[in-house]
Amino acid sequence: MKRCAELASCLSISIASARRQIEFAAVRDGVKDLNKKKDIAERLLNEARASQSSGGKGACAQLDQLLTALAEDENFMVED
Repeated sequence: MKRCAELASCLSISIASARRQIEFAAVRDGVKDLNKKKDIAERLLNEARASQSSGGKGACAQLDQLLTALAEDENFMVED
């Protein structure tokens, strides 16, 4: 559970989403053992940390980029 929480914090997602990611990776690898799932969680956490530290965009930076209005959309009106 601690690794799920750390993964969720690192990726800026919920703990349930982090747990699902670990479960999907375990199913993909054919793993059912709890210790192997812990290893998968650790691997996913290390990958997430590595992508953030190697200049890759973190989840927060990606969200900020997606929410930034483009120049041609700045004056767009949704309602009259």
